Amino acid sequence: MNILGIETSCDETSAAIVQDGVHLLAQVTASQIDLHARFGGVVPEVASRRHVVDITKVVEQVFCDARMTWSDIDAIAVTCGPGLLGSLLVGVSAAKGYALATGKPIVGVHHIAGHVAAAMLAWAGGTGATPPFLCLVVSGGHTELLTVDSDFRFARLGGTRDDAAGEAYDKVARLLGLAYPGGPKVDDLAHRGRPDAYVFPRALLEDDGFDFSFSGLKSAVNNEIVKRRNRGQDVSVEDVCASFQAAVVEVLVEKTRRAALHTGARTIVVAGGVAANRGLREAMSKMAQALSARVIFPPIELCTDNAAMIAAAAYPRAKAGRWSPLTLNAYAQLPLADWQDDHWPGGHRLSPTCE
Repeated sequence: MNILGIETSCDETSAAIVQDGVHLLAQVTASQIDLHARFGGVVPEVASRRHVVDITKVVEQVFCDARMTWSDIDAIAVTCGPGLLGSLLVGVSAAKGYALATGKPIVGVHHIAGHVAAAMLAWAGGTGATPPFLCLVVSGGHTELLTVDSDFRFARLGGTRDDAAGEAYDKVARLLGLAYPGGPKVDDLAHRGRPDAYVFPRALLEDDGFDFSFSGLKSAVNNEIVKRRNRGQDVSVEDVCASFQAAVVEVLVEKTRRAALHTGARTIVVAGGVAANRGLREAMSKMAQALSARVIFPPIELCTDNAAMIAAAAYPRAKAGRWSPLTLNAYAQLPLADWQDDHWPGGHRLSPTCE
């Protein structure tokens, strides 16, 4: 089964063709990083307008790269939420237009489900993860611990109560005057600094649950910077980054370790944009080794938003004939549990076999 995936939830316009949920045949992604860098972050209106310009180009190019035509495609998958509403609408509208023109069925996909499925894709030197497994999704908009069963269904163990980890990285980067996107720059500078130079809080680490909180950590970093600058003291950017990252990574790894022991999981998946973070990868790998568990990270290029993960996440639904109707909408907020049970915002329920 060949599925065309479309992803436009934020500032990446991406199209991919995935076979049988695991084999990536081709992917084309148009990045907007340079466009938004001048603003220090993503501007929703600017992002959605650029998606309109790029969407048909990336779809046409992915067919060229895969040397395929519409006759080779069995279904269309598209991110329908959560994300920036204007950006999502471009992708959903394009998918529905292609469906009308070609007669191909469509599958609306939850963005987090996509990040999880990214780890299930086969890549050079790896075979990907096979459910069941424990998954930490950590990105700019999400930080959640999930269990994923053999039917690709999710149970939420915990999540952030305020800022996501990736959001905290971006905010700290701005405090330090680092250019957008700040997360990778903080990670790079952290490897040059001292992780014990500053003592930053590890929120909820004493709590037995699996929730996270990073808002207080961000405020602590800001207070430390302001205090030292008001005193005329130097602020080592490398040391701040290293100390901040040490606090984030310790909480993420420890909560994941406890969740693995709680669930008995032998496979741990780390997905989302922050899964590309070197510090997190190193610490999570050591933790998994100590538990005699396997840890799987998607390739770096599949950690950030991409269409391959959306096509992969759609495969279980497509295989079961759980198509979305042409009334499919875009949703800025969409609980993962509601999506997997077809309880969509607005109070209506979509039949698993609706067309």
